[in-house]
Formats: sequence, structure tokens, C-alpha cells
Amino acid sequence: MTLRPVARELAVLGPLAQLRAGRLPRRLLQLVVGLALYGASLAMLIRATLGNAPWDVLHQGMAVHLPMSIGTAVVVASVLVLLAWIPLRQPPGLGTIANALMVGPVADLGLRLLAAPDHPGARAGLLVGGVLLNALATALYIGAQPGPGPRDGLMTGLHRRTGVGLGRVRTGIEAGVVALGWLLGGVVGVGTVVYALMIGPLAQRMIPLAVVQLPERPRVPQRP
Repeated sequence: MTLRPVARELAVLGPLAQLRAGRLPRRLLQLVVGLALYGASLAMLIRATLGNAPWDVLHQGMAVHLPMSIGTAVVVASVLVLLAWIPLRQPPGLGTIANALMVGPVADLGLRLLAAPDHPGARAGLLVGGVLLNALATALYIGAQPGPGPRDGLMTGLHRRTGVGLGRVRTGIEAGVVALGWLLGGVVGVGTVVYALMIGPLAQRMIPLAVVQLPERPRVPQRP
């Protein structure tokens, strides 16, 4: 019996359902590509030296004071955020673990391969390219429907447990990590503002194009 594809909408799936939902090879490939591009985009934004994405302000500040690279700081922060999921009773998915372990090493590789340009125009181009690539990577990752990343799960978990709106939760979290990262020596600038203003609208436009259609299994009629 064939399965009928559903509309391009994100499904609400538990950890096991994410693996059983169908089209797993395609979704895993899209997940890996999305996370790799996400790590590369972080390296581009950092090398633009015009201000990091909010969480990367914190990651860079951690790397200033601790014997670790920025990519390692990404992994450490991800693990700490996942520990905060425990009291929130937020279940992780395959994509959650992959996000925590993969983005940081790819960002470190990108930082080794990229040098900070001297020309202001090149730096601005690197910033714009990094934001666009980050939005595409976000769409690919979310569209594969593997479960939320550590930071997204923290946001949705706090929203669910406190009843505070998602926008206010996200703003509060990101304002906090930017402030802490800046105090630790992370770079805040126009790039931080550009990223904060543009990533939401860009990702919102791209996500519907990247959602992997999941097959809808026919319902078994209930006996009277």
C-alpha cells in the first residue's frame, strides 16, 4: 500500500518518532549538510569581525578566558544547555545530539581556512554571506525534522514550562548570552544587530522550501 505525502509542514515528533517517520536517509543527509553549513557560516561571521551572532559572542568570550577554541566552546555550551533541559523535561532527538557535537568542530575548521579580510567591503560581504548561509543552514536542519537544537530546545522548553511567549523567551536568552559574552571579551557590533534582525525573516522564508515531506500512514479504522 502506497503512502500519501502530506503538505510541507513541520511535524510534532518525539525522539523515536523522528527516526520512524520515514525518508530517513534523505533527512540524515540534509541534517548533516545543514549542520556543516551552519558551522561554516559561524566561521564567516566571526572572521568578518563586525560582531558575532548572539550565542557566538558568548562562545568567543569563553575561548578568551578558557584553554579552548571557539568551536570547543560551542560544544561545551551545547552540553551545558542540554543539562538545563533536564528540569524542563525536554526530550532530545538525533538532531539535538548531532547539533551539539558537529557544529563546533566545523566552525573551528572554517576558522582555520578563513582569514579575516582587511578591506571593509570584503568584511561586509563576509557578514552578509554568513547571515544568508546561516539562514539556509537553519532551514535545512529544521526541515529535516530531526528534533530541536540545544539552544532552540531551551527556548521552547522554557516557553512550555513558564507560559511566556516564544519571542520574549528568545529575546531574554539572547540578550543574556550577549551581555555575558561581551563581558568576557566576545565581539559585539553591527553584525550582531544585522544577524538578530535578519535571521528570523530569512529562515522563515527558506524553511518551507526545505521541509522534507513525511509520508502519512493510513489510519486503521476503529472497530465499533
